[in-house]
Amino acid sequence: MASQASDSPTCPVDPASRAAWLEKAKETTTQQTATAPTPKPPTTLSTTRETSSIPRAISQPPTTTTPSPTSLPATPSSSADQNWIYPSQKMFFAAMQRKSHSPHAPDMATIVPIHNAVNERAWAEIKAWEARFVWTREANRGCGGPRLRSFAGDSGKISPRARWKGWVGYQGPFDRHDWVVERCGGGEVEYVIDFYKGKEEGKGLSFYLDVRPKLNSWEGWKMRVWSMLGIGG
Repeated sequence: MASQASDSPTCPVDPASRAAWLEKAKETTTQQTATAPTPKPPTTLSTTRETSSIPRAISQPPTTTTPSPTSLPATPSSSADQNWIYPSQKMFFAAMQRKSHSPHAPDMATIVPIHNAVNERAWAEIKAWEARFVWTREANRGCGGPRLRSFAGDSGKISPRARWKGWVGYQGPFDRHDWVVERCGGGEVEYVIDFYKGKEEGKGLSFYLDVRPKLNSWEGWKMRVWSMLGIGG
């Protein structure tokens, strides 16, 4: 099920995506801990929330709304420089319960750090795209760089590139996100992110992210074509 784009400062990942990531985490952790002693489940879930490195684009004060099953309650703030905030273990657990995903409390200590790290990696790749060309660097000068305006996730919607990869034998992604990035001056460009389970290397859970500008605008086409031709600057 798709998440709705949000103006609340919560993290850019919906409960359905968390469930998909949790299933991938279980596949790896089950294999790695098959012979290890079972850890004692935590008596309480942490309520600590981590602030991401992802700047939040705010063009108007956020409104107070009743959280939907596909969103987490926001922490009110009047700061226009606020970054997106990741959910606590307790919030993550509650959101998955509301979506009837049958979460287990001990899993939260594993899935929440994974969730945060994957988002940070996605943002790092978007920033790399935004710094790749002369005109994108110029467009992000003067306001501290690009900011994330909104997001939407839909694990059931296959991107054209992911579909093509499936046709030639590659494993399909387990999730897909669309992020809207705002540049200085208010210009926007959309990015599509396909999430794949990475190779098992004996070092824990691995993810591969395919991050690129979306081909729904002239800007997206221009960035993709210039990148394919190796034109930077």
